[in-house]
Amino acid sequence: MDFSPLTDAMASKSYDKIADICDQLMLQVAADGVAFEDEWPYAIHLLGHLYVNDSNSARFLWKSIPSAIKENQAQVVAAWKIGQRLWTRDYAGVYEAIRGFEWSQEAQPLVAAFSEIYTKRMFQLLLSAYSTISIEDTALFLGMNEDDAKNYVQQQGWLEDPASRMLTVKKQPIVTEQKLDPSKLQRLTEYVFHLEH
Repeated sequence: MDFSPLTDAMASKSYDKIADICDQLMLQVAADGVAFEDEWPYAIHLLGHLYVNDSNSARFLWKSIPSAIKENQAQVVAAWKIGQRLWTRDYAGVYEAIRGFEWSQEAQPLVAAFSEIYTKRMFQLLLSAYSTISIEDTALFLGMNEDDAKNYVQQQGWLEDPASRMLTVKKQPIVTEQKLDPSKLQRLTEYVFHLEH
């Protein structure tokens, strides 16, 4: 079985392409009638879906994994544990599931990249949902201790009230670019010129 597209994507850190590559390889191998279940990188495949925030596909992949694989490959179960926490919106549990397993050398960079992108997603969630939030809750959402979480958000311009141990969220200014197409401007000019004359 040729996993070179997958290994190339892993080597180039193109983690957003892993799920699609695995899906295509799985379809190709299944269409060829090759028995692939024993050597398939299910943990990487699951993590690829989670990386692109596709919990549904990860869930369906999990359901299709043979039970013998689930029983014998602890890393597959650990990857799914992250998926379960995402599915139930157990934000702190996601970080516990990431830290609670000794990932293989192959999976470690993908897990680290997922953890980083997940922290960014949680930060964006806090940014859009809160105007003030406690340091404790912020740390829970970001999977950090309170000091690290406080430093992380203060770098983004958030303000701390030491008396109440609350953080004031600094909303990012919404930048909207108005794209002016010269051809539309030309048509408008011609139309106005036609109306005036």
